[in-house]
Amino acid sequence: MTAIKHALQRDIFTPNDERLLSIVNVCKAGKKKRNCFLCATVTTERPVQVNVVKVKKSDKGDFYKRQTAWALRDLAVVDAKDAVKENPEFDLHFDKVYKWVASSTVEKNTFISCIWKLNQRYLRKKIDFTNVSSQLLEESVPSGENQSVAGGDEEAVDEYQELNAREEQDIEIMMEGCEYAISNAEAFAEKLSRELQVLDGANIQSIMASEKQVNILMKLLDEALKEVDQIELKLSSYEEMLQSVKEQMDQISESNHLIHLSNTNNVKLLSEIEFLVNHMDLAKGHIKALQEGDLTSSRGIEACTNAADALLQCMNVALRPGHDMLHAVKQQQQRFSDLREQFARRLASHLNSVFVQQFTQTLLQLCNRSYYLSVPAGHDQSSTLAQHSVELTLPNHHPFHRDLLRYAKLMEWLKNTDYGKYEGLTKNYMDYLSRLYEREIKDFFEVAKIKMTGTTREGKKFATLPRKESAVKQETESLHGSSGKLTGSTSSLNKLSVQSSGNRRSQSSSLLDMGNMSASDLDVADRTKFDKIFEQVLSELEPLCLAEQDFISKFFKLQQHQSISGTTTNEAEEMDGGTLSRSYTSGVPQTISSEKDMIRQMMTKIFRCIEPELNNLIALGDKIDSFNSLYMLVKMSHHVWTAQNVDPASFLSTTLGNVLVTVKRNFDKCISNQMKQMDEVKISKKSKVGILPFVAEFEEFAALAESIFKNAERRGDLDKAYIKLIRAVFVSVEKVANESQKTPRDVVMMENFHHIFATLSRLKISCLEAEKKEAKQKYSDHLQSYVIYSLGQPLEKLNHFFEGVEARVAQGIREEEVSYQLAFNKQELRKVIKEYPGKEVKKGLDNLYKKVDKHLCEEENLLQVVWHSMQDEFIRQYKHFEGLIARCYPGSGITMEFTIQDILDYCSSIAQSH
Repeated sequence: MTAIKHALQRDIFTPNDERLLSIVNVCKAGKKKRNCFLCATVTTERPVQVNVVKVKKSDKGDFYKRQTAWALRDLAVVDAKDAVKENPEFDLHFDKVYKWVASSTVEKNTFISCIWKLNQRYLRKKIDFTNVSSQLLEESVPSGENQSVAGGDEEAVDEYQELNAREEQDIEIMMEGCEYAISNAEAFAEKLSRELQVLDGANIQSIMASEKQVNILMKLLDEALKEVDQIELKLSSYEEMLQSVKEQMDQISESNHLIHLSNTNNVKLLSEIEFLVNHMDLAKGHIKALQEGDLTSSRGIEACTNAADALLQCMNVALRPGHDMLHAVKQQQQRFSDLREQFARRLASHLNSVFVQQFTQTLLQLCNRSYYLSVPAGHDQSSTLAQHSVELTLPNHHPFHRDLLRYAKLMEWLKNTDYGKYEGLTKNYMDYLSRLYEREIKDFFEVAKIKMTGTTREGKKFATLPRKESAVKQETESLHGSSGKLTGSTSSLNKLSVQSSGNRRSQSSSLLDMGNMSASDLDVADRTKFDKIFEQVLSELEPLCLAEQDFISKFFKLQQHQSISGTTTNEAEEMDGGTLSRSYTSGVPQTISSEKDMIRQMMTKIFRCIEPELNNLIALGDKIDSFNSLYMLVKMSHHVWTAQNVDPASFLSTTLGNVLVTVKRNFDKCISNQMKQMDEVKISKKSKVGILPFVAEFEEFAALAESIFKNAERRGDLDKAYIKLIRAVFVSVEKVANESQKTPRDVVMMENFHHIFATLSRLKISCLEAEKKEAKQKYSDHLQSYVIYSLGQPLEKLNHFFEGVEARVAQGIREEEVSYQLAFNKQELRKVIKEYPGKEVKKGLDNLYKKVDKHLCEEENLLQVVWHSMQDEFIRQYKHFEGLIARCYPGSGITMEFTIQDILDYCSSIAQSH
């Protein structure tokens, strides 16, 4: 780089009276071009001009040439891109931004440092340096000193300072007074020296003349010093007089400080006592409410709630440092802890009693319902049976929830203070409610199955009412005796459940054995009835689950994530054996992972019977009629969609989603069974085929499905089923047509594909547009094939003769030379034509009409369509034969013995006669 610098100085800058101070090897950023050099230069003449010059190597040789030059005063910004990391890129902002990439970071830093020094020396901080390290920016050197601009490379520059305006004016006056100064410099210098001596003498005389004034000033200073000494003596005497007073005041000040310190300590002590009394003193009314408060009345519950909140505030008060060491504070905290434990036990016991009482009342009502439902027809309770058998509803738990919600704030308090008892209540509630809902839901689904099958319960009565009351009493006693832990209640409640559902289990199997009937045996009214019952079942279950979930969320305070102190649980929450299990830790606060997960687990435990009961109901509906899966898929999809819009992760959404999978599986099974039936279809060999059964069944299925899936969410599933079914129908129709012996293949294909096309055109199923066009094409092709095949029989010899003529022409014989062929001369042609006079033609067409009538079925009514197509084809053949006669036998005068009009008359007459 040094050699290049000397070469550039010698070849480019020296001829221009410039000195090169710094150089950097660069290329333009973002472009792959040849490198060039940026040079910082100054002129040797004054005033100094500073430039940034771009030098580029010549394309024609090894010498360098000056390409572009910018004045340093035009440079606005120098951007080094990054002041910390090494980066070879930098920008120079002249009239526009020039982006450069240096060959090395060292060269870039040296060049930027040189630019900064030149700016400090000649431009005085007019350039903005951004993203430049502070180490590169050295302090400015005063302009009056000789300094180096670019380090050791620059020679010392003589300092030059311009004259100001006053100095120029004085020099001009002096030069005017000495005009000979230019011609006689020695005389001018002598004159200046003499004037300087005169000025020095005048200065000395002025100094000597001021000595008298100086003496007067010194005298005044001496007098001022004497006055100061007298004042100091007086101040000293005053200080001695006040010394005793100072000592007395110091004693008084020290005494006041001790009094102030004592008062301050008393105030602080009073503040601490007031803080403890105000924050750790529980009112007697609150203590009484916690110990003896009535938890059955609304007023008592409110008083207990306020007292519990006050107790919690006292226990959670943030004590100041040292308070916990006070004996009184420890006693008060222990008293609060005892009150909390006592009230928590009393509250848990009372809520357990409320659970048992509500459960017993609801269970008694449920047993009454089961008793009346089990009474056979003709009994005295027949009217009640009729009443209950018509109602497909689930009991309303709103009164139960309303009564318990009064304790919601107390449950929140219990959750925050004693989580063990809170969780025990949670488990007891789930255990009570799970069995209660299991009884209600099973009875509800039993009524739904009875309504679906149209049967009634059979067998003996459930039990007499006194025995039923005895069972409920026994159950209640076992619940009370378990102290809220449900140890003995499980077995007795299970016994009661077994007694109440003995007949139901024996009858449910018979109900599930029913329904071995085909879809053709059920009319639209039966399917509509099933749809209505299934919708009612879902409509009853949905609000029941939502109401219970809303209650659980409000009563157990599970809306938000909370931190629980005291007796807490770890993060793991899992369902083990149908109960909510937790692992306890002591003294370490833990955080519940998800309140929503806990709600979902509680709902799963409480409503564990919903999913299997729904699956059993779906299995029964599918067994009654496989087409019921269409209704169930639509209804279940709608309810799943509604539940997911409310809460995608809720218990109801998850359960209905799982059941929807079963319904979808049954729907797919229904489609597969129909396709399997198509493969197994057998046709009679002695009767004509007509419209195939599976073609008619597809029409029935499509019409039913379109009415069910109108505006449904799962329309895509039906469209996929349509595609599978229609392709299977196409394959099976072709298979049957190939196996048909009584009916021609073309007739089977023509009639069935015409029926399929008519069905698709009427239903307008958008996903089957391609299949509709295909069915129409197959119908048209086989109609044409059947017509052509059938028309070859009435004029068989004539057809064979002209086929031979066309074969000769195809072999290369000219048309006018065909008549010279022995087998196809004019005599043979006349002979063949004579065999088909008009009477024979009409007879042949009449036989053809009868044969077509035998082939076609009355159900599709295509006889006139086929006959009209045959008439058109016959006329086309006639014209074709006439054309061959005119081209191959010109001038022979040979014509057919019947005309086109005769053909029209024959066809019309035959059609009318039949």
